[in-house]
Amino acid sequence: MTTGARATVGAASPRGLLIDRAWSRLGDAVAPLGNGSGRPLARTVKLVLDPLVLRPVLHPEFAAGAVAAEHADALVDRIVAAGPVLAATAAWFLVLKKARRRAGITDGNPQDLYFQRCYELATVHGDPRLSPNAAERAGAVLAEVHDQDGPTVAGLRGFVTDPANAPELTRLLDAAWSAAPDPVEPGTTSPGDFLATCATDPDPALFDALVAQRAGTRGAADLAEPGAARAHGLSDRDRPDRPVLGGTAAKQSLPKPFDRSIVERLFVPLTTAHRDALADVPALVRQEIARSAGPWQLADEAGRVVLVLGREAVAGLAGDVTGDAAARLRGRWEREAYVRRAQRMPSAVPESVRADVRGVREAYLRRLWVRTHGRELRRETVPADGLWDVLDGVLRSVILDQRDRLRSALERRAAG
Repeated sequence: MTTGARATVGAASPRGLLIDRAWSRLGDAVAPLGNGSGRPLARTVKLVLDPLVLRPVLHPEFAAGAVAAEHADALVDRIVAAGPVLAATAAWFLVLKKARRRAGITDGNPQDLYFQRCYELATVHGDPRLSPNAAERAGAVLAEVHDQDGPTVAGLRGFVTDPANAPELTRLLDAAWSAAPDPVEPGTTSPGDFLATCATDPDPALFDALVAQRAGTRGAADLAEPGAARAHGLSDRDRPDRPVLGGTAAKQSLPKPFDRSIVERLFVPLTTAHRDALADVPALVRQEIARSAGPWQLADEAGRVVLVLGREAVAGLAGDVTGDAAARLRGRWEREAYVRRAQRMPSAVPESVRADVRGVREAYLRRLWVRTHGRELRRETVPADGLWDVLDGVLRSVILDQRDRLRSALERRAAG
């Protein structure tokens, strides 16, 4: 370790600055994974450095926005030690992009699709320039990533925007949104009954009872009230409204779930690796039209119950904790250093981070809805004994996103 890589004794260092410092020592060999200013791309950090090199789940000392001085050198050393495999990863990325152009592939973002596969190739096969079979291996990866059965985004857009289909689809939307809701009888089983033991000893009979008694549908009744869907983080509107069919979508600018067009609602599932499990485009669109008018804008009662359970479990993040599941989620949330700091010294963290901490419940429900919606489209059920993993995993995912935004905010502040 050179003197220039040493952290100031006794002071924490912004994690992003330490990553940049280590990255600058790797040289031009990793340039395909970096930007014009010589720093790693945000996707490089998110897809390669974090999960594959630093591995903060196993090394929590590397996870915080500000890394303690005693861990700063270790973080830099870890990235520098990975230099050869990162250089090979960059080289494989160039090989895959070249093969992609030759194949005329335009779907998906190459960084999202290939970065982790390139790291895998680099780890197993080393530098592609030393591999006589590099082109064949790149072609196999492209085939595995892209040659899937199932519907495509292009097919979705073509079907929805075809003038021959628009009248029928519009009639289906009007009919779905004008239909009166079915009455729901009161239930005898409460979500809290299941949440009390779902993390340690889940009771399938309790979950089945919630589904049979339509607890999810009953729990969605208040979403039609003015401001309720907005308070849940699922809409920016005063009331959920009939969606339009739409025609375009972009991951970076998707509206909140209840504000999306039919095309936007189906866009993300059609860009994942699981689209081979989806129905064909005409069936998908017609099902989504009906789903958009249902309670929680979901079709299956089991999924609606999952949203009700998540809403109750996450309520403790912003209020009083009641029940085992809520206490566990609250404990995970409060163990985060940036959360404690925002609560203890709000003026010491950027406003964007404070907004994340204040809005964690809404972010959680949005993420839970997206995952439940995706499972519905793939016709995957959530078993009762796997439900806690879903509820806990959503919070972990929200926390990781908020950490990323915190790092970006601290880097901008340091650069300024």
